Amino acid sequence: MMTNEEFLEVIKKSFATYLSVGTSRSTAKLKTLHGHIATDLENLLGKEFTIRSQGYGNDKEGSIDGRYYPKNVDITILKNGKPVAGYAVKFVMRNYSQNSNNYFENMLGETANIRANAIPYFQVFIIFEKVPYYSNGGEFKRYDVISEHNLDKYLALSKDDPSIFFHTPDKTLVVLIKLKEKALNYYFRNSIDYADYYRSVINDSDLMSYSDKIKDPFDDSVIYNNYEDFLKRTYHIIMGRLKN
Repeated sequence: MMTNEEFLEVIKKSFATYLSVGTSRSTAKLKTLHGHIATDLENLLGKEFTIRSQGYGNDKEGSIDGRYYPKNVDITILKNGKPVAGYAVKFVMRNYSQNSNNYFENMLGETANIRANAIPYFQVFIIFEKVPYYSNGGEFKRYDVISEHNLDKYLALSKDDPSIFFHTPDKTLVVLIKLKEKALNYYFRNSIDYADYYRSVINDSDLMSYSDKIKDPFDDSVIYNNYEDFLKRTYHIIMGRLKN
């Protein structure tokens, strides 16, 4: 299983793919994240389970029948051909404030749909401390600076009991990343300028680190900046549900 530092390296590879592709809409940026998490899950769960994910195996997502509609899921765990758990992965790299409520509402909806059908569901949410905000033309407008206030929704979520609320993931991993800056409070001209700079420093050892700007305020449902703990705890949830 990846250590937390190895997971950070995979996040860096995902970011590098995003810079190369040039759009946040492409799923290519997430393939390496999905693939490495899927590999860890196979190693933890064993060969009696099948994992469906982009970046792994046949490079295709699996589908889980929810209570209301079937949903393609980033990482699907199957046993004897039947889905028994799912993981969703979100990595926000631009324009967070414009979409933050939509991200959260979509997460709640898809979680409720799947968990209401008695299938464990887990979420991974990754974001930089400072997220660039661009106009439609790609002009750099400002940074969305992530603070405890921005994470209030996840703080409230962490206090929910998943056994009572189907919209609450069985476990959520929140990862806040400090990204090296070109200069203190430096503003790029546009998205191309931003990508050019980060491509030039992508291999720097100090490019990324786990953020220490926010103390861990979360209750049990949300795990903060600890991939190793998250994966172990989700593994135990999956195995525990299958025994019941």
